[in-house]
Amino acid sequence: MATSMDRPFLYSEAERRRRDASPWTLVQGVLAPLQFAVFLVSLALVLRTLATGEGVALANASVVAKTLALYAIMVTGSLWEKAVFGRYLFAPAFFWEDAVSMLVLALHTAYLVALATGALGTAGLMLLALAAYAAYLVNAGQFLLKLRAARSQAPAYAVGVVP
Repeated sequence: MATSMDRPFLYSEAERRRRDASPWTLVQGVLAPLQFAVFLVSLALVLRTLATGEGVALANASVVAKTLALYAIMVTGSLWEKAVFGRYLFAPAFFWEDAVSMLVLALHTAYLVALATGALGTAGLMLLALAAYAAYLVNAGQFLLKLRAARSQAPAYAVGVVP
């Protein structure tokens, strides 16, 4: 199985052109910082609820909002990946990011299920949210590293160094 480790560059010339032409690139650029802002607010609310027992409804609502933002970025990210790489998920250049994204999705979805079914009490829900958020931070870091790699690759194409 090919992964991003098998590629000398993140994007081929054709993939870079498709990336730059795709409207999903802008959508991802807007949704990613929006999701991060929702995450920061929610994290504060979850920690407050864990520390004081207050604001349970608001903390739960914030985790639901964060999860909806995650679903939006995952759906549009899959559309972006299809437009750029020809597959919805697990393109070699983003294999590990997508793999960790599946864990992030699973944890956020588990939160929604636990909230809807009453399977966990408040503390359990808040701890599950923190686990989901820890996985999200790892995943966000992966994507930030890819963004940095893409930016460092761009000059090579601009001066014709890369075939």
